[in-house]
Formats: sequence, structure tokens, C-alpha cells
Amino acid sequence: MALRWAAPLRHPGPALAMAGAWPREGGRRRHASRAAATPPAATTTTTNHCMDIVKRHDYENFLALLLLPQTGRSAAMAIRAFNVEVAQIQDMTSEVLIARMRLQFWRETLDKIYSDNVPRQPVAMELHRAIKKHRLSKRWLRNLIDAREDHLERRQFPSTEKLEEYSEKSNSTLYYLILQGLGFENIHADHAASHVGKAEGLVKTLRGVPHNATRRRVFLPQDILMKHGVSQEDVIRGSREQNLKDVAYDVASQAYEHIEHARSLMGDVPKEARTALLPAVAVSSYLKTLQRKHFDIFDPGLKLRNNWLPCSMLWAKVSNKY
Repeated sequence: MALRWAAPLRHPGPALAMAGAWPREGGRRRHASRAAATPPAATTTTTNHCMDIVKRHDYENFLALLLLPQTGRSAAMAIRAFNVEVAQIQDMTSEVLIARMRLQFWRETLDKIYSDNVPRQPVAMELHRAIKKHRLSKRWLRNLIDAREDHLERRQFPSTEKLEEYSEKSNSTLYYLILQGLGFENIHADHAASHVGKAEGLVKTLRGVPHNATRRRVFLPQDILMKHGVSQEDVIRGSREQNLKDVAYDVASQAYEHIEHARSLMGDVPKEARTALLPAVAVSSYLKTLQRKHFDIFDPGLKLRNNWLPCSMLWAKVSNKY
């Protein structure tokens, strides 16, 4: 039986805002002028270093960052660069102890940044400027490190719920920080960011299946694998059978629901804050491509870069959508 989405994949308009989902609260802009101290002037070297890291390792989010207002763009770039540094540690070494040591380096670096004893490390220096200017939450930055450390020895996610919890901590947190950098503290924006982050985390899990399979790692939720009779060995050997496609469909459908939920809140999210959620366009783009590939996560076409994505993101920004 052909797999179908519960609803067509499309950008909803503001009319789809879900009334009464959360108590209404206006967008309260927290200006940079309230910062406790004036940050040091940014240097071209450190700024370009962060841009290069994000562009090479997180291209789709790099495109979204270019469309942010200039006042928060450099902070968002530093946040994303910090995330890349932390996220790629697990792939840089197979030794858990070494990975923990590298994560501990960043944990100590974060402590030094907040005590104004900044190491001569480009990402740390840029992050320090962002923290001084925008009062970024140390707890959220620590979440990014803690999430990766919790993931080091993980062999699987027992349920979709556990995968979503990890996605909240490792992805949604980034959006909270970027919204802070833009000067927004808004309950609706944070609620939408939570759903966009969870959707992005689910999609990253799907996109990472071929890579992780070569390392004999399977992070697809165990409850969904069992539901469709798929073993971890099936995934590791690159099965393209219908039951694995059914697994991909279930995970993708959950990601789609999160995106739709985030967009249903659009009417209550301040227009200026919506630019922080533009990566939702990239998530939707991948889900549509996966649907066209009949949810075959090993289809080579899923590795191709979407050359229309910059235009789609720009159109979303012009339309005040995400």
C-alpha cells in the first residue's frame, strides 16, 4: 500500500495560527543596549573562522543565518560554530574517553568565557562577544555539551519520545539562543522553536542513517523498528525493503507534525523573530524529497544539495513565514 502524508506538504499562512495553544504574550524586545558590558570589537579573522566552520559543516543552517538581521547574525554564527565544534567530537574519535576530554575542554572554556578569561580560540572569542552583547544563557550553551556527552555511549534510542528529548536538548536549544541573540523573549516564539528543533533532530537522524550504518550505529527509535519488524542489522546492511521505508515514514511523519505545529503558531510569533526559524524551510524541503524517494533513506538522490533552497528561504523571509 502506498505511503501518504496525513496532509499535503506546504507552507501554511498566518490564518492557520492555532488559537489558544498558549497564553498570548506580546513580543518583548530585549535590546542589546541593556547588556552588562560592551563587547570587544569583532575581528575579521575570528568572524570569518566561524562563518567557514558553519558553511562547511552545517550548510543549510548557514544559508538561514545569512538572512538574519545584522544585529543578531554574528551572535547566531558564533552559536552555530560552537555547536559544530561540540557536535563533531563524536565523529572525530572512536575513543569515548578522548571524546569526553574534548567535551570537558569546551565545558571549561565556557566557564572561562563567562568569567571573562577567554582562551585565544576563534570560536570561544566570538562566543564571548555574543555573550557579552546579548547575555546568552549559559545553561542553554551547557545543554549543547551535555546532550553530546549523553550521546557518546548511546547505542540506540528506545523510543521516539527519547529521540525527541535529545532533539530538544541538542537542536531546540540552538533556536532559543538565536532568539536571545535577536533580542526576543516570547513564549510563542520559544514554543515554535521547540517544535522546529525537534523536527530538525528527527530529520538529522534520518539523514544520518547511511553514515552511521557504516559505523555500525543505528539511532532510529527502537519502538518503531520493532513495530515494523526491522532489525539493527537490516539498517546496517543498507536494506531498501518496504519495512525500513515504513520506519522512515513514521519518523518523517513525526517531524512533519512538528513543523506543522510550529507553523500553526506563526500568527503569534513576532514577525522579526520568524527569521530565526527559517531552517524549518530546509527541514520541509528534505521531507518532500524523502517523500518523492518513497521514504528510501538509502536513495543516493537524498545526498544531493537542493540548489533551490536559498530561493525558498529568501521567499519565506520576504513572506514573513518559516
